[in-house]
Order: sequence, then C-alpha cells, then structure tokens
Amino acid sequence: MSRIGKKLVVIPKEVKIEVKDGVVFVEGPKGKLNRKLSDRISVEIKDGQLFVKRVSDTKIDKSMHGLFRALIINMINGVTEGFVKELEIIGVGFKAAVVGDKLNMALGFSHPVNFNIPAGVKIETPKPTQLVIKSTDKELIGKVAAEIRAFYPPEPYKGKGIRYLGEHVKKKIGKAQATGK
Repeated sequence: MSRIGKKLVVIPKEVKIEVKDGVVFVEGPKGKLNRKLSDRISVEIKDGQLFVKRVSDTKIDKSMHGLFRALIINMINGVTEGFVKELEIIGVGFKAAVVGDKLNMALGFSHPVNFNIPAGVKIETPKPTQLVIKSTDKELIGKVAAEIRAFYPPEPYKGKGIRYLGEHVKKKIGKAQATGK
C-alpha cells in the first residue's frame, strides 16, 4: 500500500466534503474547491474521516493513491487556513503595484510588465519591492508565483530579479575577477 495514501484524513468540523460523480467538493470558511478524481481512485467518508482507496495494486494506482490523498489534504488546508507565497523584487528602479485586477511591474525593461491576476488569487504589495500572493488553491498559487518570477528570474552576477522570499541565489564572480586582473 501507499504509505501516504493509507493514512486516514480527519475532517475538521468547519469543513464540508462531498463526493459526487467522481468529483470531490470541499467547502470551508475561506472558500470552495473541487477536483475530479481518477477512475482508479475512490473516496469514502465515514464518521468524520475520509478514506482514499484504489482499484488495484499496480504501480500507477499506488502512486495515484498517495497523490489524491495529498491533493485532498491540500484542499482542506486551503479552505481552512489558505496558502501564502511571498516574492521579493531586487534591482534599482524595480517595483510592483496592484491596479484593479492587474499587477503592474517595472523591471528595467523599456516597457512596464502587466500580469492579469486570475480569479481565486489575491496579490498585495506591502512594499513596492515585495509581493504577497494569497489563495485557497495550492496548485494555482504556485503557478501564479512561478509565472511572475519568470518575468525576470534572479540573475547570478548582480542578483537582480524576482525571487521567492528567503531564496538564496549563488552569485558568480565576473569575468574580470576570474582572470585575476
């Protein structure tokens, strides 16, 4: 059995979970989420506990077993606590601001960079060089953070760019220092 998949899931009191036609619906104080299950996975709810079961013991079924249990746990955590990702912008003149449903960034290009904020995601800028991304969906928040970071990933010589808060970028020495001149 999958070590992760066989662990039972205790459903918090403020969370409602329903399974209909192969789709898991999770509702909590912060919102609602749903996910379609694989045909090879089934979910049962008994006495405030959720059990994830698989059809057979093939390798793919074992991996799906653990995956869908982890996805359901993430959905429960999302509707109760929510998820947060923080990004920092490093560079002279680099800044960001939220205007309506768009994120406007000045990243040293000849034009401003605009990013449409998807539904279900909230972006705040407590400082012009800091972004706080909040959502109930862990997959969506990771995707949005990666898309924003991809506009200007941290470069290894000066360290300029967009990085996750606390991310360490190993700097390279320049060509002049490498030759010893």
